[in-house]
Amino acid sequence: HTISDAGMVGGGTIPHPGEISMAHNGVLFLDELPEFNRKSLEVLRQPLEEGIVTISRAVGSTTFPANFVLVAAMNPCPCGYLGDARRPCKCGPMQVEKYLGRVSGPLLDRIDLHVEVPAVPFTELTAKADGTSSATMREQVQKARAVQRGRFPGDGKMLNGRMTGRLIRKHCPLDAEAEGLLKSAMEDLGLSARAHDRILRVARTIADLGGVERVGAGHVAEAIGYRTLDRKLWMR
Repeated sequence: HTISDAGMVGGGTIPHPGEISMAHNGVLFLDELPEFNRKSLEVLRQPLEEGIVTISRAVGSTTFPANFVLVAAMNPCPCGYLGDARRPCKCGPMQVEKYLGRVSGPLLDRIDLHVEVPAVPFTELTAKADGTSSATMREQVQKARAVQRGRFPGDGKMLNGRMTGRLIRKHCPLDAEAEGLLKSAMEDLGLSARAHDRILRVARTIADLGGVERVGAGHVAEAIGYRTLDRKLWMR
């Protein structure tokens, strides 16, 4: 988390790629997200939208690929125990607000899934039964991607996550119930237009994973449920 913004996106007198280009077609994992320098995080905004990063210098500009999956982890508060049923949180409201505020709203808007992960109980750690295997997950993902290859014309590389506003309107039509649910979430949580589109992209993917042609209220509700940090920021 001591990385500079140049180390993240690239730079130098002769521009060289940064970590986001090193992660092209892969995963960029940022642990303890609020501990990163804010400027180093804000430079992720354009690459997350466009899949490329352009570095400009007096003699010209250089464009590097940066089509990566961003995965980040953070504690709920500075001490790490906010919401823990077994250990009390020692942080005051202002400390929690300041901690969460280190990650900007515009950056959170560009992250599709915000999932709160509670501590794993001992019984689950020692359970004999296996969870869903990687092979099973891979099969589910491949089926969903096959659906998307059939949905979008072209070279077969287009995915739901890259849908434009026009494609979202075409491929994510909502019935009255789903539309009312999304409207309520937008108004109650103060979500942005970008968050609106990302919710619909996620809902479309949830429907694809379930083998369902039309996006329904259940898919929209699940996609909204993955915006945990939006709800926390609204409560502040």
